[in-house]
Amino acid sequence: MDEEVTSGSDNIVTEFNTYEDFLDSQITSLDLYYLEDEELARQLVELGYRGSGEVLKREEFEARKAAAEASRLSKRSQQKTLASSGKEPKDPFLRALAQREEANRSGKMTTLIFIRDKNSRGQEISGYIDYAHRLKTEDFEPYFVGKKRLLPRPSDLSFFNWETQTSASNPTPNYQVIAENATGLLFKNKRDRKILNVDPKAGTPGDNSMRTPVESKKYTQIVIYDHITRRKT
Repeated sequence: MDEEVTSGSDNIVTEFNTYEDFLDSQITSLDLYYLEDEELARQLVELGYRGSGEVLKREEFEARKAAAEASRLSKRSQQKTLASSGKEPKDPFLRALAQREEANRSGKMTTLIFIRDKNSRGQEISGYIDYAHRLKTEDFEPYFVGKKRLLPRPSDLSFFNWETQTSASNPTPNYQVIAENATGLLFKNKRDRKILNVDPKAGTPGDNSMRTPVESKKYTQIVIYDHITRRKT
């Protein structure tokens, strides 16, 4: 019952710009004929003596109006934060990034992206990118509209230039790099401390993790590692 009342009130505050407009909607021409005073007619509606609709005090109307506006702005802001919003990329890799954007921004998921391809100098490079971290530090709209190509950098989790033999590794807010390990490169999630094993020969990348190779004509090799983060209870 309460939910029905709330829903009805929400419809009221979105339909009418002011409280006076709401009151006027319940005043009939017959009311004005007998009362001969618009302000008095409004007062009677507010007190519940006139009008067939819901009785809503000015304070409640204003509060619900403010809440409805805040909700509208929140939804609008959320849509703006998604760089993939409104985009329909044809490339499988960009589609995969778009599908994971909201989850990585909200913290439900932390995705690592392995990319191997050539840089602008024609040198083969490879590395692991913390997608959630990149989303917070970089505008991804140019990637989703095809103006830029996502490539690993020396500032990412892991980077290697095969021609110059230059390598680099850096921790991010989400992952710690474990480089000196007999089984190969490992990443520890800082939130739940789970280990992500990116060795393709490993039976599984780890708890709550999934390995997904992605075919794209624009890249030599792409592998996506999704890790579902779970809060400790």
